Amino acid sequence: MYYGVNLRQTKILMVCGRLQGKNQPISDLYVDEVPIPSSVMIGTSQELYDYIAAELVKFVSAHPEKDDEAPANDKKLGFTVSSGDDQSTAISGSNIKLKNFAADTTGVKDLITGMNRALEKHGLKLRVHALVSIFTCLHYSINIVYKRHFRVDSDSRIEQVDDIVGNLAGGRYYDKDCVAAITLGMGTNAAYVDTTQSAPRWHDSLPKKGEIVVCMEWGNFNTCHLPITQYDTSLDAASSNPGHRIFEKMISGMYLGEIVRRVLVRMAQEAALFGQSVPPKLLIPYLLRSPDMAAMHQDTSEDREVVHEKLKEIFGITNLTTMARELVAEVCDIVTERGARLAGAGTVAIVKKLGRIANRRSVIIMEGGLYEHYRIFRNYLHSGVWEMLGNELSDNIVVEHSHGGAGTGPLFLAASPTPDS
Repeated sequence: MYYGVNLRQTKILMVCGRLQGKNQPISDLYVDEVPIPSSVMIGTSQELYDYIAAELVKFVSAHPEKDDEAPANDKKLGFTVSSGDDQSTAISGSNIKLKNFAADTTGVKDLITGMNRALEKHGLKLRVHALVSIFTCLHYSINIVYKRHFRVDSDSRIEQVDDIVGNLAGGRYYDKDCVAAITLGMGTNAAYVDTTQSAPRWHDSLPKKGEIVVCMEWGNFNTCHLPITQYDTSLDAASSNPGHRIFEKMISGMYLGEIVRRVLVRMAQEAALFGQSVPPKLLIPYLLRSPDMAAMHQDTSEDREVVHEKLKEIFGITNLTTMARELVAEVCDIVTERGARLAGAGTVAIVKKLGRIANRRSVIIMEGGLYEHYRIFRNYLHSGVWEMLGNELSDNIVVEHSHGGAGTGPLFLAASPTPDS
């Protein structure tokens, strides 16, 4: 039995399961999601670690080792961190501000020390190993390296331990041709496998041979070639991190609904889409969530009844013509297609960078609610990849949903050997 923890924005996800090896599926998989109390959120880092350890005691007791298995005190604890929006994730200072922290700085060292101290205090022999070492994973001698490709402010730290690495480890467990993992949920990120010789920017020592996993943090990608509109510009300016995570603001679930809302506001102001006055609730930022947007977009009823019900429920809009409903659905379609095709372009770019498009099978695993639950988004992404590659080359790229399911990444990290094992 292996155990793992995924630290999220306001909750912790604990997971355990058995890995039989040889591409066998996870058995006896159990997942428990526990909210982090507000008193802990405003407390110290050590109070957070103590809370996690106390919850782990209950979880391990509910899902113990079998008698014929190695005891839990011989196991590592897989530990990953997720950041799902622009209030990104960290542990520092006297308050728990879930922000980014570095894999080679005191932030992670403090986490490892503090978490292990809490585990020992609560009688658990599970241990979090050094996070760079713990990511030396699976049967392929893959060494994990974190890289970011963007400017870092003086009060920021450079790298982040992200659960995308665990997702990629899971993909590699099931298929040796898995070369990348992409998260498309409230936030977005990507990681890929490459050779050690392909990491010239890494400032520390690298293994002389083998493979590395590069955590891209592609949400912060930006270029003049992105199809940025006035709605993206205004959304970015009003965000808590203007000028940062531009790509994420165009493709992730946190922002798609907000882009649609901003378009509808302009249509209401300039074309009286919802009558002579603009509905007051329509002016409230982020009131339209991506799941509600998806429900309107995927409405197949004759008169777009779901569109009508959602606009009434969310914005208090009651007097809607059939044409207005169709226009709302069309806006959802345009925003969704753009986001999905951009994500597809990023997917193709990764495989192209690896030089695998022409003659090698490459598996890309996708994780996150946007990809899993938003059918039209998923279809647009797949069709975009096919269109960019063409009939012949598209057969070499397999884009599929991750096998283990959400939150299972830490299990594969817990099962990975340490460098001296």
